[in-house]
Amino acid sequence: MALRKNASVFVGLVMLSLVWKAAWAKVEVNMEDRVEVYLGNPAQITCMFTVPVNTDDVIIQWYKLTKTKNRLRLYYGDRDMETVDKPFQDKVSVMRSVNSGEVVLTIKDVVLEDEREYICQVNESSGTIGVGRTSLKVFVAPDRSLIEGVYTGISVESSLSKIGRCVTENGYPMPNITWYRDQTPLQKKPNEVDVKSVVTQHPNGLYRVESDLYLKVVKEDERSVFYCEVSYFTPGRTMMTETDKIKITVFYPTTSVNVRVGSPKGLVKEGDTVEVRCHADGKPEPPMTITHNGVTLEQNFLVLSDVTRQVSGIITCSALNTETFEEISGNAELFVHFLDPAVLSPKGSHVMKKGADLNVTCNALSSLNTHTEWFKKGKKVADGHMLVLKDAGFETTGTYVCEVTVPSLPGLRTNGSLHVIVQAAPEIQKSDDIIHLEKNTEEVVKLNCHVRGNPSPVITWSSSDQSLILKEESHKQTENGVLSVVSFTVSSDIMAYCNASNNLGNDSVSFRIKAIVPTTVTAPSTTEGSGVIIAVIIVCILLLAILGSVLYFLYKKGKIPCGRSGKQDLTKPGKDNIVVEMKSDNTEEAVLLGVNGDNKPPNDQ
Repeated sequence: MALRKNASVFVGLVMLSLVWKAAWAKVEVNMEDRVEVYLGNPAQITCMFTVPVNTDDVIIQWYKLTKTKNRLRLYYGDRDMETVDKPFQDKVSVMRSVNSGEVVLTIKDVVLEDEREYICQVNESSGTIGVGRTSLKVFVAPDRSLIEGVYTGISVESSLSKIGRCVTENGYPMPNITWYRDQTPLQKKPNEVDVKSVVTQHPNGLYRVESDLYLKVVKEDERSVFYCEVSYFTPGRTMMTETDKIKITVFYPTTSVNVRVGSPKGLVKEGDTVEVRCHADGKPEPPMTITHNGVTLEQNFLVLSDVTRQVSGIITCSALNTETFEEISGNAELFVHFLDPAVLSPKGSHVMKKGADLNVTCNALSSLNTHTEWFKKGKKVADGHMLVLKDAGFETTGTYVCEVTVPSLPGLRTNGSLHVIVQAAPEIQKSDDIIHLEKNTEEVVKLNCHVRGNPSPVITWSSSDQSLILKEESHKQTENGVLSVVSFTVSSDIMAYCNASNNLGNDSVSFRIKAIVPTTVTAPSTTEGSGVIIAVIIVCILLLAILGSVLYFLYKKGKIPCGRSGKQDLTKPGKDNIVVEMKSDNTEEAVLLGVNGDNKPPNDQ
């Protein structure tokens, strides 16, 4: 009885415990606060839940909040069934895993209208409810951003002026545009910087953003670049892109005028073409005037051709300041360099005595330092403005040219010349006073007489043969004097004389010509020479025949042995006997004929 009572108490306690747990336990649902996805991609929203008792006996429902915050059910599922509400059957799907406490909602082909708050509601059989919420965010990267500048000039005297416009199209959420000057972001500043933006949302929900920049420009802005930075959102991060860069044209008044005077070669010399350019620092450049030598021209460019030193002076360029109406001027000096013709002293032609000295000066007036050189026959002979000729000789005669140049301006040069004549008594070019020659009689001989002297000498010819008159074959001037040539036929020994004279003296030279009579040697005729040769040949043949007969006779008499026995006496001793000696060795045989018996064989000696 007591045991049954205790069992009842135990069961009651268990039931009380279950009731307590059911009363105090609740369903826990965990979800991400935010799910991000690109337009057109699928989105997955996960719902994780836990229930206190039996996870199989739960009801799961998915809801979507409308713009008015009303719940619109997408899905219902319990232990026995699950269904997707009709309007969303092609749009969403649910994958359920009750045992693991996970339910995944998939939204296909996300559009901007899908960007809502989604609710996962889990109902436990005891009536406990768990709810989780996730926001779905949709992103669209904008198209390439464009920038358009203002290409008309902007005056620094104007107030805020439009600089340009940046446009970004088809982005979601709305992109943001920031203007930059060089590398510095521009912020709104009264009377200096203003940015006006216009935002448009297309029917498809995408945004177009236009941003206009207004600026109080300064002169330095003509060197600046302007551009926009567009920032936009993507899943997980913020992206930025830059537009192209633009420049603007800035107008500003003139504050100074510059005058440039020059020629293609730098320094200006007489005969050059000079260009004068006026430049004002205002923009646009104002009308200008040029004043030169009292003449004013309404232009900013002037060309002076074939200038002379008379055009040297101050050139003034003037312009008007359009802001203050003050005339702004600039000056430059034009100086034309010159080199006058060379002046020589003495000049033209100068006559001097042989052995004398001469100083010649060459000067040319110039605006720059000069350098002088002297030349004779193209060869440099001296430096400096003075030429010194000492102890003049015949070689001193000639034309001397002085060249005057300006080292700092090579185009400037001049020259002058002096012809120097050295006067002297005649001087015949000879090796000796008497010249010896040998010539054959009846040979034509030519005699040359080369004479230097000034005034030009008179040349005469004579000879020791009074009957022979020497006439000049040629008479011509040479570089160094006069050349006279005579010719005649040699018949005998003769003396010829060349005499040269002028008013300062005379000179002469003698030619001793020895006549040689050539000797004649008569050569034998061809016929006689041939007969002699034939006779000699016949005599030689006869002698050989006689010798052969003698040897043959002795051989037949047995006087000459046939063996190789050395040498043998062929005759008896006697005073006038003929002795024949035959000598045999390994290489040759010799026969010796002797006259007078005094010659004995070698064996007897």
